[in-house]
Amino acid sequence: MVANLYRCQGEARYQTDAAPLRQFCIDAVNRSGLTVVGELFHQFDGGGVTGCVVLAESHLAIHTWPELGSVTLDVYVCNYTQDNSDKARQLVDELMQLFAPEDFVRHEVPRDRQFMYEHMNPDYGFFLGSSKLIERSKTAFQTLEIHDTPQFGKLFRLDDCFMTSEREEFVYHETMIHPALTSLAAPKKVLIIGGGDGGAAEEALKHPSVEQVTLVELDGRVVEIARQHFGAIHHGVFESPRLRLLIEDGLKFIANTCEKFDHIVLDLPDPVGPAEQLYEEQFFRDCKRALREGGVLSLHMGSPWARPERVRTLYARLAKLFTFARPYTMFIPLYGSLWSMCSCSDGTDVTALSAAEIDKRITARGLTDLQYYNGAAHHGLFALPNFVRAMTVDAQPRPRLVTTDPLPRTGSLD
Repeated sequence: MVANLYRCQGEARYQTDAAPLRQFCIDAVNRSGLTVVGELFHQFDGGGVTGCVVLAESHLAIHTWPELGSVTLDVYVCNYTQDNSDKARQLVDELMQLFAPEDFVRHEVPRDRQFMYEHMNPDYGFFLGSSKLIERSKTAFQTLEIHDTPQFGKLFRLDDCFMTSEREEFVYHETMIHPALTSLAAPKKVLIIGGGDGGAAEEALKHPSVEQVTLVELDGRVVEIARQHFGAIHHGVFESPRLRLLIEDGLKFIANTCEKFDHIVLDLPDPVGPAEQLYEEQFFRDCKRALREGGVLSLHMGSPWARPERVRTLYARLAKLFTFARPYTMFIPLYGSLWSMCSCSDGTDVTALSAAEIDKRITARGLTDLQYYNGAAHHGLFALPNFVRAMTVDAQPRPRLVTTDPLPRTGSLD
């Protein structure tokens, strides 16, 4: 257990005098039922006190900054033969009462379980428990991790960011793929940039008219990991004769290709570092050039809660280039937040079909194993909350009709 105490109002001597602080700590340890096996306290000239009490169960460490009125506490206990958590809580409680802080931060950190944290922005994030780290490796492009987790089964991370997991991947992959492909009458060619886990490709190949999915993944190790560990996500898609797998730079592929695609999917990490160029206007222009008439570009734009400016910026770039730029949202469990995507086209409005027509196409195409997507869900995705509308569709300038008076009559000409 760790705690930071701010603006402490307790007796000042406990922050500046090692002797009374030492005695209080030893007495508090004994009262809690923990066992003292040694101690060392040091008093700084004109400053605070640093102390440590060695416990049979682990240790107590304390540091005071009287000039700031602050104290830090660390109480660690082992629970191998019995649970000492309540004793540690009692010890921390007594020390906090001694110093009487006006404000504090206090955390409990289990020692026998690993937690993974992801920061959505500097002030917002979330954690997941890991039962086992299966693999951690570093490639020329990124750091990869595979964990087994109680909540989501096997889970994949890149550079400390959650990417996909066995139990909830369908939310991301179905909503990324099916709104566009179902809106197209008979899509034949799909291009996926990124998506090395195979989940997006597997969803695209559910549509019987799709003759080929081209998957362009920068890091071949991602595909290797997917093949080995994430069959529950890709369902053997890498063995499909309709999949063309290219291990190369998607930025260069789009810039140089002469092919045309019905659906282009950007299944990418967030737009930071090397991936940033794949969210720039020039890359979007290259994607537009590679679309067939009526083709659709789909991508994720991030969390409107955590990164509203990112969503606003990306949508503005897309709306500038495409006749139809349709943002949509869903909650993605692994990402811990409301998420946004966008489907863009000059000829296909993915919101135009009725829910009944979407369901009719789903049935006709034999899409029977969908866990998220249906006709009603399709329209629900595009039913934007007002705050998302404000940063996307309502933030863009609209043409304004200006009425003008007719030209004045100047009389007839002789």
